[in-house]
Amino acid sequence: MGHNHHQHSHGNSTSNIAVAFFLNFGFTIIEFIGGFYTNSLAIMSDALHDLGDSLSLGLSWYFQKKSNKKATKTYSYGYKRFSLLGAIVNSIILVIGSVFIIKEAIPRILHPENADAKGMMWLAVLGIIVNGAAVLRLKKGTSINERVVSLHLLEDVLGWVVVLLASIVMQFWDVPVLDPVLSIAIAAFVLYNVYKNIKESLRIILQGTPENISINEVQQKIVSMKEIESIHDSHLWTMDGEYHVFTAHIVIQDKELSWEKGDEIKQRVKQMLHDDFHLEHITLELEFASKECSYKNCGS
Repeated sequence: MGHNHHQHSHGNSTSNIAVAFFLNFGFTIIEFIGGFYTNSLAIMSDALHDLGDSLSLGLSWYFQKKSNKKATKTYSYGYKRFSLLGAIVNSIILVIGSVFIIKEAIPRILHPENADAKGMMWLAVLGIIVNGAAVLRLKKGTSINERVVSLHLLEDVLGWVVVLLASIVMQFWDVPVLDPVLSIAIAAFVLYNVYKNIKESLRIILQGTPENISINEVQQKIVSMKEIESIHDSHLWTMDGEYHVFTAHIVIQDKELSWEKGDEIKQRVKQMLHDDFHLEHITLELEFASKECSYKNCGS
């Protein structure tokens, strides 16, 4: 049951990212024309930034589609990690984009330039609507890839809010320095969020336990079942932040246990782990207390 839900959510991820990609790419073209027309470096640099976003959205879309593929002999767990690869590539592009914005903004603080504030204002309104629509579409998403992409677009919305405010102020007062100062603040916010996403992606790649599940709690819950004496050699990791894998050796008290009874205990443990901890892929090895771990390669 949980598995179907997972497939379904992955399918949604793909269409969500596709919609965001086309919205973003179409708007990037409008921006370049608008930036040239209004002589606004802020809009030009935002256009460049959006071009970077479109590129990473395209990659995300590709990787998310790839991640829906079934398991093969080469990738026995399927392609779930490919969406993670998209998230990492995205994060790198975001870092480069943010550094570029900071680099562009510093000289403009020292030597402010005037631009067509009214033209900037209308482009900003359009930018908020287009990127806002894409953010709302991805907000419902669950994958780390969608979160990174949603962050791209949220950052664009904030960027446009800043351009809008700056363009309104610049129509009344002569303060062209406003725009670069605010763009640096947004770039800093983005870098902070990218850091959090990169950290989560690396934890998954390095086979860390899922952030929201305690392996100790899982073990305690299993051992609390009356037929089970102890548990060892247990491992918990996640494929992509959503699809979790668990393996363990379970020691049973009853030496006279029938195969049917053993299988029934296994099924109960699996059901409990799925319901309580949302673990999807569970492998359990049953052992009897007397024969506990007689072979050499038993972990702790």
